Amino acid sequence: MSGRPLYDVGLRRRAVGLYEEGHGRDAISCLLGVPEGTVRKWLDTYRSVGMGALTAMGTKKTAYSFETKMAAAKAVADEGMTVPEAMARFGIASTSPLRKWLRAYREEGPEALRPKPKGRPKGAGAAPKEMTREQELERRVQKLEAENAYLKKSMALKAEKRSRTARKQQS
Repeated sequence: MSGRPLYDVGLRRRAVGLYEEGHGRDAISCLLGVPEGTVRKWLDTYRSVGMGALTAMGTKKTAYSFETKMAAAKAVADEGMTVPEAMARFGIASTSPLRKWLRAYREEGPEALRPKPKGRPKGAGAAPKEMTREQELERRVQKLEAENAYLKKSMALKAEKRSRTARKQQS
């Protein structure tokens, strides 16, 4: 995926122009050859935050604060506000993030909207703690026992191979 919007700015502006002329979503969809759901999203964005946000769709990703996410999700989930109304009130340019926030808010509560730390957790490559003398000796014994078991197995396999070779030569 390239990250560019699927439809160009001119097509979005034409959709708004047709809407302003009084055409409905279905008619705009047919006239422009764009899915009705896409036209609906464009018009929701246009009505809630204006032409600037509609033309900027797909060019930059807006980061919203925890407070904005919380207020918008709470307004829709608890206070009965519609999604387009919440978009207009809180300046949210797209329905996609708002719907994600709503799902997270309903399933996991307000804390799900807090920003998550990025990258690897700190201390992932930290050195192990100092071992006591007893722990060092125990570790050494385990290593030597593993080495001893490996050598015994190796010797047994070599002896078995020699016995098979000897049996083949006798036959």
